[in-house]
Amino acid sequence: MSAIKLPAVPQDDGFSGYLRQVWKFPMLSVDEEYMLARRYHEHDDTDAAHKLVTSHLRLVAKIAFGYRGYGLPMADLVAEGNTGLMRAVQKFDPERGFRLSTYAMWWIRAAVTEYILHSWSMVKLGTMAAQKKLFFSLRKAKKQLNIYDNGELSPEQANAVAERLGVTGKEALEMNRRLAARDFSLNTPMPKDEGMEYLDTLSSDAPSPESLVADAEERVLHNDMLKNAMGELPDREREIIQARFLSDDPITLEKLGERFGVSRERVRQLEARAFKKIQESVLTQHATA
Repeated sequence: MSAIKLPAVPQDDGFSGYLRQVWKFPMLSVDEEYMLARRYHEHDDTDAAHKLVTSHLRLVAKIAFGYRGYGLPMADLVAEGNTGLMRAVQKFDPERGFRLSTYAMWWIRAAVTEYILHSWSMVKLGTMAAQKKLFFSLRKAKKQLNIYDNGELSPEQANAVAERLGVTGKEALEMNRRLAARDFSLNTPMPKDEGMEYLDTLSSDAPSPESLVADAEERVLHNDMLKNAMGELPDREREIIQARFLSDDPITLEKLGERFGVSRERVRQLEARAFKKIQESVLTQHATA
């Protein structure tokens, strides 16, 4: 899969040129997609994998463009999304009866959102689903409430946002401050000290570069283990985990029960079973790593 060559993602404002490139790749019919997936998985046919990947690059661009408001280069968002797409092609099982685009969108969104969360230096969110939802839904909620000022939220506005997103007013206020903030370059000259930059005034007790690299490698390993575990779940259990914890707008047990035609308690049981399988898979991967 690493041998697949994709169109270069521009680092400047030439993103429209990249879109013109990816739109040249043909869409695949159901039969074409099925046969290519079989060829790739049964014969390790890299040409088949290349066609599967390139035919879905426009999907990556569309998803990545939806996250353009977080201050990160589109080139980076698309590159991360392409990585998610390639992992999806590796895991895709054409025998399950659904299209690659349906399966791949979850991997693409997961790759892009994880990159955003890890890249925002002012946001320390952990892995709580509610905090991730708040991070990615605050702007939309403000727009729905006709709040267009990027400054401080009033108490009334914070409470209105909080009620819509199911968080506290304090959490909405703090997240709005984080999103309204902007990192500035440490190489910016200081206003009163000619020749000095802000970087010159900082001291750091941060971990060494070696520790940071080790932590990053460990994080990537853990993410890969989780993705592998998700790929092993049956369709319904995977969809429940994705809808409950990997979606920008998590779905309630009741709504999932209506979707699958089962009770709320049955959905809860499936969710618990899926978590147990994920835990066992991750532990097994740790043991063999």
